[in-house]
Amino acid sequence: MAGEPTVLWWHWLAFGLVLVGAELVVPSFTIVWFGLAACFVGALLLLVPSTPLAAQVFVWAAASAACTWFWFRYFKPRMADRTTSGMSHEAIVGQSGMMIVGVASDLDRGRIRFAVPVLGAEEWDCISPDVLRAGDYARVTGIEGHVLNVRRTPPQP
Repeated sequence: MAGEPTVLWWHWLAFGLVLVGAELVVPSFTIVWFGLAACFVGALLLLVPSTPLAAQVFVWAAASAACTWFWFRYFKPRMADRTTSGMSHEAIVGQSGMMIVGVASDLDRGRIRFAVPVLGAEEWDCISPDVLRAGDYARVTGIEGHVLNVRRTPPQP
């Protein structure tokens, strides 16, 4: 007589650890939540061994969804404030630097230097509608390819 398959607590724990390990191979930072949820189901099954398989799968799906939602809702937005790596426009617009090569007209390219590297570089080519001399301060207003649009700003304190 074929009955419901027997899934033990350690099966869920092993499944969860495999999923957490898969995060090392596929760094998406979402698989880990499915793995942690599976470990949670293993702990639940250790406490309540008579839990039916359908309930186990439901708890795993619900816990996976809850962990993923919690991550994207609460933790990831806070981490986004720490770094803007990979988001060139958002990372550079608003940054201020000092001109090291001036811009005499709309057609000239200048060069701006930042005190702290922005997107991995301290110096960037730039254009400006303002006439800028070497030593002037400017703020980034936009980016076109690898050339920054800048406008004059007051000297930095």
